[in-house]
Amino acid sequence: MHRRLIAPSVLTASLVLAIPASAATFSPGAPGIGDAYYPASGNGGYDVSHYDLRLKYQPKTDLLEGTATILATATQDLSRFNLDFGLGVSEVRVNGARAKFVKEGHQELVVTPASPLAKGKAASVVVRYAGKPSELSIGGYTAWHRTPDGGVAAQEPDSAVWWFPSNDHPLDKATYDVSVSVPDGTQAISNGVLQSQSSRLGWTRYNWRSNKPQASYLATLAVGKFDITTDKTADGLPVLNAYSQDLGDQAGAARASIERTTEVAEYLTEIFGPYPFNALGGYVPNVKSGYALETQTRPFYSPRQFAHGSNVSVVVHELAHQWYGDSVSVKGWKDIWINEGFARYSQWLWSEKEGEGTTQELADYVYQTRAADDAFWTVKPGDPGPDKQFDIAVYDRGALAVQALRNEVGDEDFFKILKGWTAKFAYGNADVGDFVQYAESVSGKPLAGLFDTWLYEPSKPGAPAAAESRIARSDAGAEPAQPKSWKKIAATNTIHKHGHDH
Repeated sequence: MHRRLIAPSVLTASLVLAIPASAATFSPGAPGIGDAYYPASGNGGYDVSHYDLRLKYQPKTDLLEGTATILATATQDLSRFNLDFGLGVSEVRVNGARAKFVKEGHQELVVTPASPLAKGKAASVVVRYAGKPSELSIGGYTAWHRTPDGGVAAQEPDSAVWWFPSNDHPLDKATYDVSVSVPDGTQAISNGVLQSQSSRLGWTRYNWRSNKPQASYLATLAVGKFDITTDKTADGLPVLNAYSQDLGDQAGAARASIERTTEVAEYLTEIFGPYPFNALGGYVPNVKSGYALETQTRPFYSPRQFAHGSNVSVVVHELAHQWYGDSVSVKGWKDIWINEGFARYSQWLWSEKEGEGTTQELADYVYQTRAADDAFWTVKPGDPGPDKQFDIAVYDRGALAVQALRNEVGDEDFFKILKGWTAKFAYGNADVGDFVQYAESVSGKPLAGLFDTWLYEPSKPGAPAAAESRIARSDAGAEPAQPKSWKKIAATNTIHKHGHDH
C-alpha cells in the first residue's frame, strides 16, 4: 500500500477549508448571567423555554434520581455552556447526541455538545443524575429540607441547584412539567396544576404543570405525607393546600391562615389586577425553618410562622409576590425592593382593609419608632447589597417608599400604577429604574428625587423630606400609637430570614 504524504502547509489549508468560516465565531457561554450580587448565578449563551423533570425520590434514603429535559435556544454561537447543578451526573445529551461534561466547583456543570450550537438554534438538553440533596452544601448551607417523612426544596435566592439542572437566575424564566414518583402513601407537591396521578408496583407518580414563565428559585418540590384540601375560585382556578400530618400544635393555626388563600387572592386582584397564574394554594411541611417563600402558585410556609396563632398577614405577603416578584421578577437581585417593598405594603393594605391600622398610620409608626442613628436607615432598599438583601429595612423602609409615592401622586394614579405595572411587565423582568420611569409616566410627575430619598439615601429622611412625603408630619415627637395590626405584621419579619449568608 502506498501512502501519499501531505505537506503540513497543504494539511493546514485543507483543514481551514473543511471548517465553516462561521465556526470561528463559536465561543463558550459565560459561567454567570451577570448579576451584581451573585456573579456565579445563572449562565450566558442560551435562553430556556421549558423544563421537563422526571424524578424518583425515596424518603427513607433521601435518594433523588432524575432525568431533566431542558428546551433552550442559543443566544450566541455557542461552543459550550454551563448549567447550575450540584448532584452527580451520569449522562448529558444535546439534540440527542452524547455531550462531554465536567463539574467545576460545587454548582457548575460545563457541557460541550458534539456539535456547536448556532445562534438562534433550538436545542434539547437531557441530563441524567442522582444524589442525596441534603448532603450537598454550597456556601455552607443546603436549600433542601429533610423532614421526618420526606424532603422539601424551597429557598431564595436559589434552590434549583439542589434538585435539577437549570439556568438558575430570575432573568431566564421558563414553563415547567414536574413528574415525581414516590412510595405509595406519600405525596409529591409542586407548582401549578396536578395533571394526573397513577400508581404501579408500590410507587405513585404525580404530574404537575406550571404553564406560565417561572423563575428557577420559584420552582418547588415537597415530598411527604400531607392532608390536602382542594377547591376552586369563582373564576374556576384550582386551589390546593397541603399540610404535613405531623404539624402538632401549629396545625390549626396554619390551616386557619392558609385556608383564607382564595379570599386574600380575590382582594389582591382588586389591587394588582387579574391573578397571573393557573393555580392557587400553599403548603406547610414539617420543617424546622422559620421563613416563608413565594414559590409560584403554591407558597411555602414554615410551621413556625404560626407558632403564636393564625396569621393571615403572612399569606397576604406571599400571595402579593405572585404579582410582585413572580409574574414581574427582578432583573438582578439588587432590585429586591420590587419584590419585598410591595409585598410588605400589601400587608399594610390588608391592615387598612381589616380596620386594624391604615397604611399611613403604619408608615408613621415605622418612621417615628426608628431613631435617626438606627442602623435601619443605613440600608438602602433600592440597592441594599447581598448581605442586607433581606434586611428588615428592605421591607419596612421599602414600604415607606411606597406610601411616600401614594401620598405624592394621589390614590387614583397610585392604584393605576400598581395595576398597570403588573400588566406592562407581566411574566417578565424589571428593575427599580423601570418602576420609577413607569410611575412618572402614569402620574406625569418627576419622582426620581422622592425615590432617591426613600430608597437610596443611607440615612433617615429628615423632617422636611418626611413632611414633603406627608409621613409623621403632624405629631413628630409625640409618643407614636401602635397600629392594631403591628404585632401580626412584625411576626412575619423573619419571613425571608433563611438562616444563611449566601
